[in-house]
Amino acid sequence: MDAIKLQEALRSGQRVYGTMITSPSPKLPSYIGQLGMDFVFLDTEHIAIDRQQLSWMCHTYRALGLVPIVRLPSPDPYAATMVLDGGANGVIAPYVETVEQVQALRGAVKFRPIRGQKLEEMLAGTAPGGEEMARYMRAHNRTNLLIVNIESKPALDALDDILQVPDLDAVLIGPHDLSCSLDVPEQYDHPKFLQAVDEIVAKARRCGVGAGIHFWIGTERQIEWARKGLNMIVQSSDITAFIEHLGDQFTEIRQALGDRVSGGAESINI
Repeated sequence: MDAIKLQEALRSGQRVYGTMITSPSPKLPSYIGQLGMDFVFLDTEHIAIDRQQLSWMCHTYRALGLVPIVRLPSPDPYAATMVLDGGANGVIAPYVETVEQVQALRGAVKFRPIRGQKLEEMLAGTAPGGEEMARYMRAHNRTNLLIVNIESKPALDALDDILQVPDLDAVLIGPHDLSCSLDVPEQYDHPKFLQAVDEIVAKARRCGVGAGIHFWIGTERQIEWARKGLNMIVQSSDITAFIEHLGDQFTEIRQALGDRVSGGAESINI
């Protein structure tokens, strides 16, 4: 799937699948490419990946037919332009809570390379300009996806307005931060958390915006939410899957030998 098809899928409600990648190992992309996913979620908010590493990762995954979407360290429009220049097809902005933040990111992602006063006027709809400029902007940015993390109570309160910002391709729920903001930390079965997820998914899909969540504890919740309309499924991560699978193997060996069992992947929050 290329970026244009991914964008169309997100908006139409077609389900798309991906995982978080934290490792810059040059051997990993070829294996990830065999898993039948549509995109990879490259995290630079919590993971130390430098600009050069990130760029080759983006270009490598693109060459394998996986859309590279990069989570920024902060909802910073300048960081967004940097990762797009490095080869990303889209950005995920963390901890977005206001329309103003989304508009600034929209300018960076969907109006490149315009900046400064002209960009402010274009975003406000007051800039003079003709069809030629509009055609150029559509063509120049047609493969750029804009996704924002909804992961706090203020973001939930502002969601109706956020979803009205043009050119927003998807919202991605950050379950760990959202649960903490709702005062039910890591209680992913708590009614307050589940109600918030249902609300985000329903509102996003009514507006023709993709709705996703990054989840890592089993698959039952992902399936349940997808049946309710969630269509951007980000399951687990390379490091979580590694720890979970290896942990299961060590548990099996230790139990068979009567040794102490410890560890687990449920507490890993990335």
